Parts: sequence; C-alpha cells; structure tokens
Amino acid sequence: MTAAEPARTRKPRKREGYGVKLVRGPFVRLSPHPDSCEDAADLPAYAAGVRRTGRPLAADLFSGAGGLSLGLQKAGYEVVLSVDHDAEAVETHRHHHGGLSVNWDLGDPAVIRTVADLVRDCRIELLAGGPPCQPFSKAGRSMIRHRVRYAERDPYDERRDLWRSFIEVIRLARPPAVLMENVPDMALDKEMFIFRTMVHELESMGYAVQAQVVDTWRYGVPQFRQRLIVVALADGALFEWPPHALERVTVWNAIGDLPPVEGGWRPEGGAEGWTDYAEPVTEYQRSMRADVTDADRRKVFDHVTRPVREDDARAFELMDATTRYSDLPEEMRRYRDDIFDDKYKRLDEDGLSRTITAHIAKDGYWYIHPRQGRTLTVREAARLQTFPDWFRFAGPPSAAFRQIGNAVPPLFAEHLAGAVRRSVVAARPAEISTREVAALLAGWFDSAEVRGLPWLRATTRWQVIQAEMLLDRASVDVVRPLWPLIARWTSPQATVLAESELGEIGRWTGKEVRAGRIVELAGRLADNPAVLDDDAAVRNIPGVHEALADLAILVVPSAGEDDSEEPVLSTKGVLRVAARYLGEPVDRRNRLTDGRLAVARMIGDDSEARRAHLGLIELANTLCRPVEPTCDACPLQKVCRSSQAGSLRLF
Repeated sequence: MTAAEPARTRKPRKREGYGVKLVRGPFVRLSPHPDSCEDAADLPAYAAGVRRTGRPLAADLFSGAGGLSLGLQKAGYEVVLSVDHDAEAVETHRHHHGGLSVNWDLGDPAVIRTVADLVRDCRIELLAGGPPCQPFSKAGRSMIRHRVRYAERDPYDERRDLWRSFIEVIRLARPPAVLMENVPDMALDKEMFIFRTMVHELESMGYAVQAQVVDTWRYGVPQFRQRLIVVALADGALFEWPPHALERVTVWNAIGDLPPVEGGWRPEGGAEGWTDYAEPVTEYQRSMRADVTDADRRKVFDHVTRPVREDDARAFELMDATTRYSDLPEEMRRYRDDIFDDKYKRLDEDGLSRTITAHIAKDGYWYIHPRQGRTLTVREAARLQTFPDWFRFAGPPSAAFRQIGNAVPPLFAEHLAGAVRRSVVAARPAEISTREVAALLAGWFDSAEVRGLPWLRATTRWQVIQAEMLLDRASVDVVRPLWPLIARWTSPQATVLAESELGEIGRWTGKEVRAGRIVELAGRLADNPAVLDDDAAVRNIPGVHEALADLAILVVPSAGEDDSEEPVLSTKGVLRVAARYLGEPVDRRNRLTDGRLAVARMIGDDSEARRAHLGLIELANTLCRPVEPTCDACPLQKVCRSSQAGSLRLF
C-alpha cells in the first residue's frame, strides 16, 4: 500500500507487539468509613442519629466513586445511602462516607423495593443519581408509552432499564426532592423519549420539574462537560438554578502546581507512596489542597500515569494544543488519520480540558499533558473533575481513571445541591406544569378553525408532503383555496393522474419547479406507496428532507398512534414560541439542546402530546408570528413570560 492510495481504501495497519507495556498498580485498598453501616438493618438508626444533628439526609443511586455525594456533603446534606454495581467504586464511596454504601444491582426488582423502603423509612429528603440510559427499539418505546399514558404498572420482569428503576424508587418512596444528572444524549434523541417520559411520570406524582443542559465550566469545572440536569421538587415548589461562577478555571489553573513526572513512573511505597509537593499557587489549587492533613501537606498521592512509547514521545514533542493527529508525519501515525483525526490531543493549558470520560481508563491519548510528553496522571484527571487531593480511589490506576471519568464533578454537584436546599426552604410555587401547557395547546388545536397550515389535519402523509413543498410560507389567501384541491390527492398515484392540474397550480403560485418535483416524486412512489407508512423508510425517500419527513410522521401516525414515532421538531417556528413562552432566547442560543428541551416541556408525553405539538406549530405560523403577534387570541397568553413582560420584540 502506498501513501498515494485514497484514504477510503486504506486499511488499518496491523502492528503486532506494538503496544505499550502497562505498569500494573499500585493497587489502592481503602478501609470503610468509621461510621459505615455493615448492613441495611443498621441504616435507620444511623439516619435518625444524623437527623438529630439538623443536617438533611440524601441518597445517591448509581453513585460510582461519589462525586455527586461529595458535592451533596459540601452543600450541607448528609449522604447516608449509596448504591452502585461496581465493587471498586463502592469501596471508594464506603471509605469517604458514613452510612450504607452497597454493591447492589438496581435492575433487580427486589433491590428497587429495598432501596425505596430505606429512602422512605429513613425520611431521606433528597434522592440523587445518574442512572445509565440506553436507546430503545420502536417496540420498546411503544410499550412504555402505552403503559405510562394509561397508568399501567411496568412489569419488573420486562425491563432492566435503569432510569426506570430510578423512577420506580421515586414512585415508591416519594422523597421531597429529586436531583438527576445524565449525559445530554439521554434527552436529545429524535423523540426525546426518555426525557419526556420521566417528566410526565414525575409530574404525575405531583412534582414540579425543571430541566436544563448545563455547561459545567460555568460552575468552575475546568473542562468542557455538558450534563442534563433534572430537578423535581414535591408540593409544586419551584427550583431556581444556581448563579454561574464569576471566573473560568483553565487547565493550568487546575494542575499547574502538580510536580513533573515521567510516563510510567511509580513512587516507592506502592499505594501509600507519594510525589513531593511544593505549594498551591491559584485559588483553585488551594481549594483542592484545603483539607489535606498537615502530615500530607508536602505530598501528592496518585500522581501516576501510563508509560510512554518512544515513538509516541517523539510525536508528543511535535504537538501543541492546536495539532491534530492527522497533522503528524505519516510515519508517526499508527491509526487511520481519516477516522482518528483527533486520536492524540494535547490539552490547552490556557483553555478548558476536553471532557474527562471513562474512556481515559483505556486510552489516555486524548489527554496529553499541556507541557510534558505524557498522558494525564490519576491525580491530574481527578483535579480536572474537581476531586480534592485528599480523595483516594480504590483499585489500580485503570479503575481510578474509570471512576473519575464516570463521576459527577463534585464542585458542580455542590452548586446544584445548594440550589436545591435553597429552593426547598423558599418553597416558591412553580409555574404552570408541562401537562397543563400541553392541555392548553391541544385544546386550542382541537377547537381552532382551519388556519394557516390546514395540512396539520391531513389524513395521509402524502398530503402533508405535497402541501409543505407547494404551500409552505404561502399566505392564508393562497392556502385557503388551494389546500382543498391538493387534499384530494391522498396518494402518489392520485397525484400522477392529476399532473396537469398540479402544474397549473404551480404556475399560478409561481412554484412550477416545486410542482415538477412533486410530480417526479409521486412517479417514483406510485408503485410502492406503502413506504410512506414506515417511519424509518419515509426519512430515506430521495427528495424528502428529514424535517419534512418528521412533520409528516407527526401529523399522520403509522398503524396505531402508540406504535408511531413522535419526533420533537425544532423547525416551523416552534423555537420562537418556546423562546417567548420562557422569556429566554432558546431560538438563538443552544437551539438543539435548550431549545428542544423547551419544546418538549411544552408538549409533554401523555395522550395529548401529538395534538399539543401540532398546536404549537399552528400557533407559530398563525398567532405567534415573527412580527406583530396576535397575543390576545393566544391560548398561552396568561402564562407566556414575554407577553406578560411586554418584551415580545426581543424574540
């Protein structure tokens, strides 16, 4: 193979015996906290004792090493119960926290009931956690949606989806406050299914729910790390988000005081060995050293990392923070540069680190030290995750890296938990719920006369596709006489037979080209119209872009409504309505995260969701226009922040 060959035909190089020989250990073993409970039977008495001190109680499910727990502790909660299914992470948590830290499988129905009983019996005020979430098949979504909408219990033996376990614990225990953390991808699939279902179930239990995709660097975490945060407070209490930190912490702010080490270096003394430490320089570094004991003031533990191959060391020397893997000389690239163009990444000391993930346990090349020719140490990774220097991790370095990458940054958790405490004390009533907004939109859609987009009430997907292609953005005076004509062609075959009439409509509206495209598309589909009834297939029809396919799927469900997808649209002006409703510019900033979350919070996920979504689209294209909106006739006028503030011109 030569370098001149196209990248798409180049095969991965096979380098036998070419890997780095890992240095095992040191293996850190951690003893239980002095106040650790030996079994569940001891927890109620322990929790009662803590309660007498005046500290509110918290539980952390899917707790990992305890990043979230540490933040809760810093905010004034006492974490008395934690559950995870990773032995080394549980050992780490049990060392740093009193109470009950257990290695239990929350996919087990018996465990769910036991945990819920403990949360309820111990009168735990805050239930926190980050349940893993996996994608669902269409059949799985349909099953869960049906059960949620019709208030049917979800049989335990049909699921091991851990977010469902989290919701089930809440349902059984009804804690006063819930804090859930997860990756944004959990919420931002096309249907936003898990997020919408969780909000629906929490509101059905009487909780007021707030959700946001948060950049953790805004709270002093020195890395790019987005997290979806869902907070639910009982009795309709409003959660108020914590204020942002005043300054951004950079990589060098965070780790610049840690002494230089060579890749693969290990201290004498194994797990109890250390690297000599001088002193902190920045405010962030001082916070990381704040509770280190006097005996360890000149020591830093866990400052160990992988060995560095000679060829990698040469490559690292050529790199700065802007160098991509594909920029390296050909002979230094051991992986395909057309796939792994960022396989190596030297961190920018004056910027934020890339997200520290559990992948760092297997591959540290994404995290090359900004000044030294090696990957990050365990302690440096912990610093970037805001774990203080006194915090140790059980197991070998690979386990420590995994625990760090999976953790919630403690500093971020502290800000959130503090806001939860303040909101619970303030007990300000929350505003209108998602279910109430969805009911207003659905009711308005059902009662509204034919308006600007009559094809939102079409009976076939083909009608929607034709109308969007030919009448989108047309005035009401154009739409009203033409829609009844187009609506007659319910199938591609009907359109083919009416080609001349469609052409005349195209000439009259000045859209001859679009009319021709419709005829061409109808000709291709005439022999296989069933493709329009398949949610996945309709998105792959040449000439039908994704947003148009999503609208057709939303307007006309396939088969039974519970079997069809309900995509959350960010087109057709719905983000503008959401921005005005919230009084926040989600139509211009973070459209695919905050914007889509806002839309999801307006349409809900009960039996009215589809009609609420169509009502939102109708509203955006009739009353809530870009200029001169007709607020007096809007069904959301009384709950729209911008309308109430008289600031619609801003959005």
